[in-house]
This record gives sequence, C-alpha cells and structure tokens, in this order.
Amino acid sequence: MKKFSALAMAAALSLVSAAAFAADITVDHPWSRATPAGAQVGAGYVTIKNTGGAPDKLLSVASDVAGKTEIHEMSMDNGVMKMRPVAGVEIPAGKSVELKPGGYHIMFQQLKQPLKVGETIKGSLTFERAGQVPVEFKVEAMGAGSGGGMSGGMSGMKH
Repeated sequence: MKKFSALAMAAALSLVSAAAFAADITVDHPWSRATPAGAQVGAGYVTIKNTGGAPDKLLSVASDVAGKTEIHEMSMDNGVMKMRPVAGVEIPAGKSVELKPGGYHIMFQQLKQPLKVGETIKGSLTFERAGQVPVEFKVEAMGAGSGGGMSGGMSGMKH
C-alpha cells in the first residue's frame, strides 16, 4: 500500500510541476493572415513570454485547420530569403520571443479550408517544460502585420 501511495504522490507532484511551468508561459496576440481560396499554406504568429526563472522551448504546434503544422524560420542567405523548419524555439527565462513575419513563425500546411478574416483557428503550443498550452489565432486581413518586406505572399521563397 505504501508503494502505491508513493507512486500516486509522485504522479500528483509531476502534474503540479507541469501546471507551474505552464503558468510561466503566456501567449500574446496569436494571429494569422487570411488565405485565398485554394491556398495550401498559411502562417501563424504569436508573442510568447516566459515569466519563469528557467528557460523553456517551444517544441511543436498543432491545429485542426492543417494536415501538418511546423515551426519555421526565415533568414537571408547571400541575398536569398530562405525558409526552413526548425526543431524548436528557445524561450529564455524572463524574456519574450516574437514569432512574426520575416522570422520565426508557424506554418499551417495542407490547409483543409481557406483562412477567413474574423475567424479563429484553435490549436495548441507544446513546450518542453510547460507542456501543452491552448491557443486561438485570430485571422486578420491578407496584408496584416507585414514584416521584412513581405506583402503576405511567399512566392519566390526558397524552402
């Protein structure tokens, strides 16, 4: 009986620990751009703040609107803009990281339907320490929040 109690206590403490780390992560202004009919990809953006005393890492993203969802990074290489998937994004303790146009961002691939202005995209962000954090991306106009000289499209980008 003592062995069972110890196991139950360990399981309860691990749940409390995960909840404590989740409380350290906040998501601000999750948004996406509307997509034209027939588009196969969309992007998501968000600012992630780690108020805790230890770093965390965004490991993955999930959403029902896409067949596949990845974390990507855009960068310039010899004058050519490139986009590539990354294994995660470090969120330093006490700092914020912005996933935005022209930098780290979320790719919604194999879209099941167009993303329309005013709708929300339900999903989740999974962190190394905080675990799964629910998120809702608000779909904004196609040209919203352009950054790095981008105008909402991804044509001419090397993937």
